[in-house]
Amino acid sequence: MADAYDIIIIGGGPGGYVAAIRAAQLGMKTAVVEREHLGGICLNWGCIPTKALLRSAEIYHYMEHAKDYGLSAEKIGFDASAVVKRSRGVSAQLNGGVGFLMKKNKVDVIWGEATITKPGEVKVGKPTKAAMEPAHPAPKGTKGEGTYTAKHIVISTGARPRVIPGIEPDGKTIWTYFEAMVPPSMPKSLLVMGSGAIGIEFASFYRTMGVDVTVVEMMDQVMPVEDAEISAIAAKQFKKQGMNIITGAKVSKVEKAGAGIKATVETKDGKSQVIEAEKLISAVGVVGNIENLGLEKLGVKTDRGIISVDGYGNTSVKGIYAIGDVAGPPMLAHKAEHEGVICVEKIAGLDAHPMDKKKIPGCTYCNPQVASVGLTEAKAKEAGHEVKVGRFPFVGNGKAIALGEPDGLVKTVFDKKTGQLLGAHMVGAEVTELIQGFVVAMNLETTEEDLMHTVFPHPTLSEMMHESVLDAYDRVIHT
Repeated sequence: MADAYDIIIIGGGPGGYVAAIRAAQLGMKTAVVEREHLGGICLNWGCIPTKALLRSAEIYHYMEHAKDYGLSAEKIGFDASAVVKRSRGVSAQLNGGVGFLMKKNKVDVIWGEATITKPGEVKVGKPTKAAMEPAHPAPKGTKGEGTYTAKHIVISTGARPRVIPGIEPDGKTIWTYFEAMVPPSMPKSLLVMGSGAIGIEFASFYRTMGVDVTVVEMMDQVMPVEDAEISAIAAKQFKKQGMNIITGAKVSKVEKAGAGIKATVETKDGKSQVIEAEKLISAVGVVGNIENLGLEKLGVKTDRGIISVDGYGNTSVKGIYAIGDVAGPPMLAHKAEHEGVICVEKIAGLDAHPMDKKKIPGCTYCNPQVASVGLTEAKAKEAGHEVKVGRFPFVGNGKAIALGEPDGLVKTVFDKKTGQLLGAHMVGAEVTELIQGFVVAMNLETTEEDLMHTVFPHPTLSEMMHESVLDAYDRVIHT
């Protein structure tokens, strides 16, 4: 007889394991099916290890500029293998932590590759070779191949790098984020294809470590989803650091050239140039892992590579749900986690509320950092809002100057008629930590008046948030 559960979650990434923990808290007998590594791409090959790499780069940058702080440092250098080892160690620690949380919450882990054979039934087979690269071995105490049943099945299988025909990664000279995360040594030159969060973070890391970096972006600005003004400030800083940025262009052809590559880059005006580099990172987005799950046979509706869901994760087939990257953009770990909680709480009959995607923050951990939530100035105007915009530069903030970080901007966008905060956009030091203040404000539906009457501590970077609001209403103090 098949093992029976209340809920089976396919995929142990941020969405999956958080959903599993919440389900267990609500008294459901819960299992997670995982084929590669608990914690998913985010923890093992994405968000977390890249932050460890970027932290090493940040420390190295400060060492190089020790003189700016009245300090001295001699014979500055780095060991690429040690930098990578630290990053992998951080991931390994957190991977083990997810396993501990599964045991603590009495969630069964089933190791293998899942197929939904019919509503309420999941067949788990051996992980395929492709799925196991890269992978951790099956943890002790996990279940394996077999047929399992559940009243509710949640798909949380994440995403993988998008591949451009003719520019397929080979793991040697053409990398995805997997290979870029564990370089055997630092290349002398690097071409990054795509300037979204993944591309620009790797570009920033490698440039800080002394690599000659070129970024090619098809859209007219780097980090295309960000506010144009913020993007322009970031691009100026990237170029100041020595990064070569080509926007409004695409890599049309890549050829092997000795130990590296030769890429043909075409711009929108029809011009082309050839760029040679030791390595190329393909960072042109991700695609959902929806294959081999049995969705087509079951009649689960999909749209352009993602599973169609309502605001609670329900698919077109009763009892089957989808959360995270496979359920559509924004493809962010924190979105997946929150979706998992909403989905499970709705299943449990609680008063769950659909997610408002306009209130999901986005963070890019390049140097300088970029963070945002809500509508850009352009999108707010497109939506019909008459807006009031506030700006405050880092150079006007005492803490930023004391930190030696005077370059940056905090920008807020309000509805002129109601005072509703429509969006907030930042570039500069530690803005990925600051943005949550505006996220909370938007969720509480605060107005400009509430924010202006809030006391911000001094001296902090957060004071710029306050000043930006004041500036929108012609009350700014320190500029």
